[in-house]
Order: sequence, then C-alpha cells, then structure tokens
Amino acid sequence: MPALAWSWAYIFSILAAYYVLRPIRDQMGVAGGLENLPWLFTGTLVGMLALNLPFAWLVKTLPRARFVPLTYRFFAANILLFAAGLYLASPADDLWIGRAFFVWLSIFNLFVVSVFWATIVDVFSSEQGKRLFGFMAAGATLGAIAGSATTAVLARDVPTWALLVGAALLLEMAVFSMRGLARLSDRLHRRPAAGDADPAHAIGGSAFAGITRTFRSPYLLNIGLFLLLFSVTSTFLYLEQASIAKESFPNRGAQTAFFASVDLLVNVLTLGVQFFLTGRIVRRIGVGPSLALLPAASILGFAALAVSPTITAVLVFQVLRRAGNFAIARPIREVLFTVVPREDRYKAKNFLDTVVYRTGDQIGAWSFAGIDALGLGTTVVAVAALPLSIAWLLNSLWLGRQQARRQADGMERE
Repeated sequence: MPALAWSWAYIFSILAAYYVLRPIRDQMGVAGGLENLPWLFTGTLVGMLALNLPFAWLVKTLPRARFVPLTYRFFAANILLFAAGLYLASPADDLWIGRAFFVWLSIFNLFVVSVFWATIVDVFSSEQGKRLFGFMAAGATLGAIAGSATTAVLARDVPTWALLVGAALLLEMAVFSMRGLARLSDRLHRRPAAGDADPAHAIGGSAFAGITRTFRSPYLLNIGLFLLLFSVTSTFLYLEQASIAKESFPNRGAQTAFFASVDLLVNVLTLGVQFFLTGRIVRRIGVGPSLALLPAASILGFAALAVSPTITAVLVFQVLRRAGNFAIARPIREVLFTVVPREDRYKAKNFLDTVVYRTGDQIGAWSFAGIDALGLGTTVVAVAALPLSIAWLLNSLWLGRQQARRQADGMERE
C-alpha cells in the first residue's frame, strides 16, 4: 500500500504537469499552421534520437535514485526557460517559440511517462501488475483531469508563462514522490556495477543496448510494432481534430480551452473505466485479448468514419479511443515489460516508448499530409487505417501469448 500510494502521487504529478502543457502545445501547433505539423513531428523524432543516447548513458552510469530525478529536473528547467521566453518575447517571436515548444513537449511526455513505468515494472511483479496497474493508472487520470481542468479554466485569463511555471513545480512534486517510492525498494538505490551478473541489482551494459537488444528480440520487436501501429493511427485522428479546432474557433484562448475540454472529457471517462473495469477485464480475459480491445475498437471506429466522415464522428471516436488507451491498453501494455530482463525495462523500453513511437508519428503525419495534398479527405484516411488496425489486432494477441509463456517460464525457474 505505501508503494502504491507513492506511485499514485508520482504519476499524478507527472500527468498534471503534462496536461497543463498539452492544450498549450496543441494551440501552438494550430497557430503555426496545420501544413507545418508534419515538420514539427519530424523535429520531434530528431529530438528523440538526440536525447536517447545521453539518457541511455545515464541509465548505464548512475543509480536509478539519481538518474530519474535528474531527468525530471532537466525537463523542469526547460519549462522555466520556455516560460521566461514567452514572458520576454515579442508577439513576432511567439510563433517560433510555439513551434519549439510543440516539438519539446512531444519529446517530454514520452520520456517522463516512460521513465515512470520503467520504475514501476521494476518494483511490482507481473501478477501485481495485472491487478494494480489499471488502478495505478487512475492516479495518472486524476492528474490529467486536474491539469486539463486547470488549463481549461485559466487559459483565457492567465498568461501562458504562468501556467508553465506551475507545471515545473508539479515536476518537482514528482521527484519528491519518486524518492518516497525509492525508499521502499533498495533495488532503486543500487549503483550499476560493471560485470555484475545479477540483473536485480544492476543495469550497467552498453548505452546502445536499448537498440541492439530490441532488434535481437522478436518479443521486443513486436512490442515496437504494437506502438508503431498505435502511433500511426493516433496521428491520423490527432490531425483531424486539429483541423476541426482551426476551423471552429477564431482565437488562441478559445482553441486552447477546446483542446483542454476534450482532454478533460477523455480523462473523466478513463477514470471510471480504470476504477471499475480495467483490473476485472485483464483478470477475466487475459493480457492478449485485453490489448486487442483497442485495435478492435479502432477497426469499428475507422469503418464508421469511412461510411460517415462527420466532425461529430471524429470527435466521438477520438474521445473513446483515447479513453480506451489510457484505461486499458496503456496499463496492460506495461505488463509486457514485467517479463523481460531488467536492462530491457529501462533501455529497450525507453527506445520503444520514444523513438519507435515517434517514428509512427512521422509515418502518420506525412501519410496524412500526402492524402490531404491529393485533395482526399477523412474517408480515405479511415480506409487506409483499417488494414493497419487489423494487423495491430493480430499483433496484440501474439504478444499476450508470449507474455503468458515468458511468465510461466519464469515461475518454473523460480
């Protein structure tokens, strides 16, 4: 229970910070021009690649109780720099600051959440994960609700730089909570030692291990495929939503409030599922079928959009799909990492959660731009997403079987 409470406080703080910032990023992306969004996604992938190696070096060199706070404080310092830039900049500079902030936040959210879950799967077992990760993710949803509600209420009256300062303070709360969790697990205090053969006490290894170990493991490669297919289809829907916001709302404050309101609706729906359904679903049908629920829903959603590509259909599908991801797919996906070696939980997982995920964004963004350049609309995007969703469904079922096999093998060795 103490570990669960610290985990709740930890993820609450991270998601509250992110959802204070996310509507601001979305509005800045719209202000910078929808036609430039694919380039911003390209910048995000480049940034991911640039940060992955230094992060892997930190994982290899420092004890976890040091490299995790260092990661969060690095991002908090970035937020304060953006706040100062917005406070001092002229209106002409806002556009470029907004574009840089869009790229930066798209890197930030994957890194900080990936580090959280890497820490969690290092503390809890596979069986505990099946029971608790959905409930634990409710802490993330409460944080997301708090953050998006704050921005929805204040965006029209409070300067953007002040909201950024609040987000930086929330990241410091995350560091405090992580230290509380670390005190309950001596594994988080151990310094990696070269040649240490016990993976429970050290990480060590190569800074490139996240990449090399991923490509050597069919299991990790298929987790990467899961993330890639999810990311491509998510980007299709995100760009449709951005187009709706630009057409429907005339000023920046109203656009920011719209994005925050969508986030709030998603997270309220997510919270109800997490509290009452997630744990029951995975215990009843298993990891594979639980993972397959989101691609199955996506098949139905994209088929509906192909038949009736209306604004209402896009928004309803976006809200339901994001809620399904946060409530079921995301916490169950983390269970997949409880049966891999400890080095993979930090290095391969971070590579998959950041670089592979943002590669999917690239594919989705440029594919969407190509379809739009041809003068084709939502119907063609939906039709293109259908075979991807079917492949994603089959991939989910395969991962579930492999996770169960790996867990059984681990129990036999014990």
